[in-house]
Amino acid sequence: MNDIEITEIKSDQIERYKKFLTFGLINDEENFRITPNDDLNASFPTKNTLDSFSLGAYSDNELAGVVSFTRDGGDREKLRHKGILFRMYVSKDFRGQGIAKKLIEKLIERVKQISDIEQINLTVISNNDNAKKLYEKFGFVTFGSESNAIKWKGKYFTEDQMTLRLK
Repeated sequence: MNDIEITEIKSDQIERYKKFLTFGLINDEENFRITPNDDLNASFPTKNTLDSFSLGAYSDNELAGVVSFTRDGGDREKLRHKGILFRMYVSKDFRGQGIAKKLIEKLIERVKQISDIEQINLTVISNNDNAKKLYEKFGFVTFGSESNAIKWKGKYFTEDQMTLRLK
């Protein structure tokens, strides 16, 4: 395995980010709640701030995985204690190398530096056992499920909501 470098992806890298993510949205479509069309004209998913950032995993300067975090509810006072982990994706060519684990570790490490974030929430397709097991290794627990949360190509998907309490 090549050395993996985890660094922040900034909004000025949107083209590289979108090209990578679009590949994932096409090839792993059943594990995302968005489609390439949904993302086509969307802005960069985060704001390049302490509480809204995206991370990339690079192997020899090739983007191998991404994950994003943002404070829940933006500037809503009653929701500021929570954040959301989203758009987690590792390319099939790089799976099994611990990249997802490194991305989540780095994300949690950064979030812990934000003094008023008390928990990280995420949603995951219920039958994505590998992702759920990985999240559980970090202490995420399922607190709810939504049947028929996603409907794609005539098929319904259940989503689980998971949380990691930091404080």
